[in-house]
Amino acid sequence: MHRIIIVGGGAGGLALATRLGRKIGRRGRAAITLVDAARTHVWKPLLHQLAAGSFDTHAEEIEYLAQAHANHFRFRLGRMVSLDRTGRTIGLAASHDDNGQEVTPAQTLGYDTLVMAVGSQTNDFGTPGAQEHAIKLDTPQAARRLNEQLINACIRAQTVPATSADSRLTVAIVGGGATGVELAAELHAAARVLASYGLEHVDPSQDLRIVLVEAAPRLLAQLPERLSASALRELRRLSVEVHTGERVVQVEANRLTMASGLVIPATLTVWAAGVKAADFLHGLGEPVLETNKLNQLLVNGHLQTSRDGRIFAFGDCAACPQPGGQWVPPRAQAAYQQAMYLADALPRLLKGQSAQPFLYRDKGSLVSLSAYSSVGSLMGSLSKGSFFVEGQMAKLMYWGLHKQHQLALVGFMKTVLITLSEMIDRTHRPRIKLH
Repeated sequence: MHRIIIVGGGAGGLALATRLGRKIGRRGRAAITLVDAARTHVWKPLLHQLAAGSFDTHAEEIEYLAQAHANHFRFRLGRMVSLDRTGRTIGLAASHDDNGQEVTPAQTLGYDTLVMAVGSQTNDFGTPGAQEHAIKLDTPQAARRLNEQLINACIRAQTVPATSADSRLTVAIVGGGATGVELAAELHAAARVLASYGLEHVDPSQDLRIVLVEAAPRLLAQLPERLSASALRELRRLSVEVHTGERVVQVEANRLTMASGLVIPATLTVWAAGVKAADFLHGLGEPVLETNKLNQLLVNGHLQTSRDGRIFAFGDCAACPQPGGQWVPPRAQAAYQQAMYLADALPRLLKGQSAQPFLYRDKGSLVSLSAYSSVGSLMGSLSKGSFFVEGQMAKLMYWGLHKQHQLALVGFMKTVLITLSEMIDRTHRPRIKLH
């Protein structure tokens, strides 16, 4: 039986494993295995809410083993560390629990077709101190760590109240892309809830200082300027301090230093600027696969790697060319589109049939500003260009993106039940996670 291994259980990898399992796995046409270093999946666009404590991770997480059982594929726990292209095997490192005890030993898995969907990680561009003193918001584990440190800092502020503006509780966010903008708004909303619970010295109107730093001339630099202006206007209404055109040159335990000489005191620093593919992809394989300067695997129009047609890559870890000399952007909607493309193209290619090359269709962008608002720029058949949405309509559409992701993974009935349980759950649990 043909062996398909998918490495990476993010939005794209899990959607692909689920679709292939339903399509060819249950019919015995292929043995599909999903590999990931974690045991559960959390939709990456929700990490800013997890960091702020504004949603219940246990209600949102999908167990890989349960998903595999229900959708005719297998799951293997482990972090990929090696690739033997000649022998067609991958190596997984041993996994350990919190006490250091081995859970799974180092393993070697054989494949006939390998799909790399390992996503991306935050790029600190080698900035001094960023690795040691900043939390990079690119995994659920990092988001939980930020939430714990934020709650600890708020509780600490009760016993050591601020005595001046410079000694206020300050959260500095480096990066004015979608993640940084969404996190700033979410932290403001979380602080308001914490203040209402009786925690003093965390009121965002006077005690908590949220600072957003962006090196580009404006926020959301990759998105339409009108969307950027709307997001900036909303953040300033929330008293979020925004600095554009400021490049961070050093991160210390309690402050940031800019190239301009500006120094910003910081109780907590979050790095949300720049993305790159995982470092282990550079030099991966025997012989080595081709990568670019961001560690992305170079692929052709069918998402096959440039040096091995048996190995596919998609999502943030792949550099995929498009007509006109453009490249597929590292965005969630691109990874989802590529997953759906491979779900249809892989069975055809395995039969020796032809498939049309992948073509990315930009459907626009939505940015959530917590409970306050959302802004977006949509593209499609309704307009020859794009049209702007904000407020409740944009919030509803952002919520719809999450539901679309759930539909792809668990189907219609389970998505309805999950939505109902979320509505019921809001009536009894705290609005902010406090532990």
